[in-house]
Amino acid sequence: MNILHIRSRSEVEPLERLEHLPTEGLVWLDFVREENPAWAEEVRRLTGFPIHEGHQRDSLNTEHPSYSDSTSDYEMVVFRSLAPESDRDQSFTSRASAFFVFERVLVSVRPADSRSIQAVRGRLLNRQGRVPLRPVGLMHLILSNMVDRFLSMREPLTVQLEDWRRDLLDPNHPFDDWLALMNYRSRLRQLELLCEGQEDAITVWRDNTDIEIDDHLAVRYNDLLEHIRRVMKFATDQQNEVEALVQLHFSAVAHRTNEIVRVLTVISAIFLPLTVIVGVFGMNFEYMPELAWRYSYFVVLGGMAALAIGLLVLFRVKKWI
Repeated sequence: MNILHIRSRSEVEPLERLEHLPTEGLVWLDFVREENPAWAEEVRRLTGFPIHEGHQRDSLNTEHPSYSDSTSDYEMVVFRSLAPESDRDQSFTSRASAFFVFERVLVSVRPADSRSIQAVRGRLLNRQGRVPLRPVGLMHLILSNMVDRFLSMREPLTVQLEDWRRDLLDPNHPFDDWLALMNYRSRLRQLELLCEGQEDAITVWRDNTDIEIDDHLAVRYNDLLEHIRRVMKFATDQQNEVEALVQLHFSAVAHRTNEIVRVLTVISAIFLPLTVIVGVFGMNFEYMPELAWRYSYFVVLGGMAALAIGLLVLFRVKKWI
């Protein structure tokens, strides 16, 4: 368990152990899910309030979707955030963290390698930026950091899609990475659903909370929801981009195929009458009068050339080639 006691904006103190709650200030009790499965007992000892068994199970479930709930003693928010490996493979792998909001205590139950929790803790200890004095303000700071990680992934994902766009439309290098493209589209859909769950959880909590939220904090939570919607819109737009790229690729392939078929058709149309002429003179009749004429070869050859040139000119005038 990590304990942080925030007495004022300039007094933030980490504690090794806490026998009882301080009489003033904000206390942040941060539990690692894997290391503290019985965290609820410690919270009950310090606050005097029991944690509902269902909420305890939800807090220990890494795969739990984002949602919010409350009792007469505390309010609970489960929020899914990116796992560390998502930064490397852009897989949008996410895990749940649970927050329990009391009057002067914030309890977080999260994975051991939660980057957002570690970043906020380091920021508070180093007095960097705003230091919240209420549990709802501290929870906003953590949730905002989690959402910002989603926002930071937009640029590399956009670059990846641009690379695929160039490959799909390059006629000299046929695109063959369809599995990666379809997996990317599937992950975008997962991201969209994840953001929908995040938005619903925060909206339901904010609409039903009994905690007083001043105008300043209300604006910050509105900004948080706006950031979630930006990520969701990005996921939707990227899905549409992928679909449009696929359609454009097949349109380009169909266009190139039509061009090839048209050229082959023109060639066939030109050689068809020439083949007929050659076929006539290739017949094995015993007597063909024109074969006895000394200029017949040159006349036939010239006629065939004139016919071929005439057909080419006709096709060019009609813009078939």
